[in-house]
Amino acid sequence: MSERKKITLPYLFKKVADGEPITWLTCYDYPTAYFQDEAGIDMILVGDSLGMTMLGYDSTLPVTMDDMIRHTAAVRRGAPNAWVVGDMPYMSYQPSVETAIRNAGRFMAETGCDSVKLEGGAEMADRVAGIARAGIPVIGHLGLTPQSASALGGFRLQGKGAAQAKKIVDDAGALEEAGAFCILLELVPDRVCALITERAQGAIIMSLGSGPDAHGQLLIYHDAFALYPKFKPRMAKVFADAGAVIRQGLDGYVTEVTERTFPQPENWFGMKDEEYDELVRMLD
Repeated sequence: MSERKKITLPYLFKKVADGEPITWLTCYDYPTAYFQDEAGIDMILVGDSLGMTMLGYDSTLPVTMDDMIRHTAAVRRGAPNAWVVGDMPYMSYQPSVETAIRNAGRFMAETGCDSVKLEGGAEMADRVAGIARAGIPVIGHLGLTPQSASALGGFRLQGKGAAQAKKIVDDAGALEEAGAFCILLELVPDRVCALITERAQGAIIMSLGSGPDAHGQLLIYHDAFALYPKFKPRMAKVFADAGAVIRQGLDGYVTEVTERTFPQPENWFGMKDEEYDELVRMLD
């Protein structure tokens, strides 16, 4: 792996101060993490979206802490230099502040991640405050929060109306006051995102489908590389159609095995004639 310094909070805040956007992608496994670290991605989110992209569920709700720990640890091993964020799964923080602190601590201790993320606004500010007081960097998540998608009316834009937009703005203030060093805005109108970014008193504001005026951008890796076949969100741009390359390779593999053109001699290992002859004698 090429020489690269470990990403730190001061480094992220300096990028914000210098007006340089922060890059953030999701990741769920060791080899992908390795490539992302090599590419110089600043932040990696091991999202509970792995329930859909990796485990085949229709939502994030079935994902457990054990699932998150296993995948986050793998990503940490693959990306020792990026700022790795562990996404707190459904019901790992909602029940109580104590539950939130305990599970956030487990993330840090068992995976070596750099921070955790949780969903929700002012109603989760006490969880954010508890985690921050425990010395764990914590990220808030507003707008479309997948764990609450049913209550929000599905996977759709949040904050289109003034009243709902004001709540998102107020929630962002509450999370920052509680100690969140970063807030992710998912699927909120661009002007609402810009307003929250302007009003931030020090928190890093990140956009996922919320326009260009945040301090950086997050994309779901599987959306950005056409690896999730069920749908393509509008907010995603396909930077490389890896799915098409993989499908082409699979077709080629099936064809060559079927036609007996694979394997070729360079794909297998031989044995000296005298050793083979001895083997045959031993078996007679």
